[in-house]
Order: sequence, then structure tokens, then C-alpha cells
Amino acid sequence: MMANYGVQHVQPHAYGQPNPFGPPIQWMQVPAPIPGCPPGLEYLTQLDQILMNQFVEMLEVITGWETQNRYVIKNTMGQQVYYAFEESDVCMRQCCGPHRGFIMHIVDNMNMEVMRINREFKCGAGCCWCACSDGCAMEVSIEAPVGQIAGYVRQSCSAWVAEFDILDESRNTVLTIKGPCCICKGPFCCFDQEFGVNSADGTVNIGKVTKQYGGFCKECYTSADNFGISFPMDLSVTMKAVMIGAIFLIDFMFFEKKQ
Repeated sequence: MMANYGVQHVQPHAYGQPNPFGPPIQWMQVPAPIPGCPPGLEYLTQLDQILMNQFVEMLEVITGWETQNRYVIKNTMGQQVYYAFEESDVCMRQCCGPHRGFIMHIVDNMNMEVMRINREFKCGAGCCWCACSDGCAMEVSIEAPVGQIAGYVRQSCSAWVAEFDILDESRNTVLTIKGPCCICKGPFCCFDQEFGVNSADGTVNIGKVTKQYGGFCKECYTSADNFGISFPMDLSVTMKAVMIGAIFLIDFMFFEKKQ
């Protein structure tokens, strides 16, 4: 079991402060508290699209040593909404690669952890044909606020394409995700790849998760990926948080492998 070290060591840059790795970071304006909304998720009430960019880790690029992933989550104006960082065991990262278990901590611009995404390590899991069994299905749980389950994203059984169920805290299916017929990985897959977000019965499309092409060099030499997600503005904030969890599961399952 992985230890929980908290988020004290994370220091996101304040609004407008210089960023040593690039231009000044512009944070999304902090919304007013909303009754009944988990603290820190008020941002999501104003969003129907989210962009997620993974940091390029130079140590990993140069040496091949698998490092802990870091991400920035933005709105469509490029303003930072959240910062996400991985907690995982160093041996598991080197030996299990993208199949490793992890905890993803998500903090806001006040350095408060507003979400936590957990994936347990499952040996041999991930085959779409065997995902009917809990032991063979990849899954993440999403806590928002931390300590309170908001929902789950679970790989579902299919004949070929990648499919997932978006579940609430009681494991009732709220939405489904269906991937493309063929998931292409590598620098020559120079197009965006879309995973449709549909109603619980799969008949109505309400959004999509998009793995964006990052350019030849980035795709060739790194495993850092860019994603976008769209959903209805009036979708509950807890389900929007669960959809963010879906991005991480899709990334680790299909796009985290070294080229």
C-alpha cells in the first residue's frame, strides 16, 4: 500500500508570478463558495471544457528512468485551474511502468488538495475481453473532497474497442465512454484521437475525451501527453471530477508507454 505524504511539498506558482520554466502562470479566478459544492470544485461549475498537459520530465527523457508524472489542468483560455502530481512507488514505476498503481493528488491555486485519484495495481489487468471480472478490469476511484468517494471509472468488457463506465459513489452507471476502433500510439499518429462520452445506455453523445497530437519530437521521445475533455455545463461537479479521473486512466492504459 502506498503511503500518503500529503501535499505540503507542492508549491504551485501564485497568480501572475514569474515561472522559471516559461511565461507567467495565469490562474483562473477563484469562484465564490457555492452551497453544497465540495470545496475547490467551484471552478468546475463554470467549465464545459478542460485541457490537461503533462510536463516533460527531462530526467526521464535522457535516462529512461521512470519519474512521477505531473500535469497542469487549464480552462480553454489557458488559465490554470489545478495542478496534479503522482505519488507512486519507485520500484513499481521501473518494473511495472504504466500498469503501476498510483495516487494522483490534485491541488488548486491555494495549494489545497481538492481531489484524489487512486488506482490499485492489478497484475495482468487491462484486457478488454476479460474486463467483466473485477480482478481484470482497470479502475480508478475519485475522492472529492479527499476522503469522500465521488465516483469510479471502470473498464468495461468489450470485444475490441476501449470502453469505460462512469460510476457514481454507489457504483451506478451515470455515463459511458467508448474509444476509437484502433488506438494509435507514436510519432506517426499525427491526428487527435477521440473517446466519446455517452449517456448511461450509450445512445446519446454528450461530450468527448481527446488525446491531442503533441508533435513528432514530443511523441517520439517522451510519454508526456496532452488531453482535452468536454462535457455539458450543467453536469454535476462531482461527475466532472470523475471525468477528470477518466483522463488519467485512459492516459496510463494507452498512451503512457515509451515509444
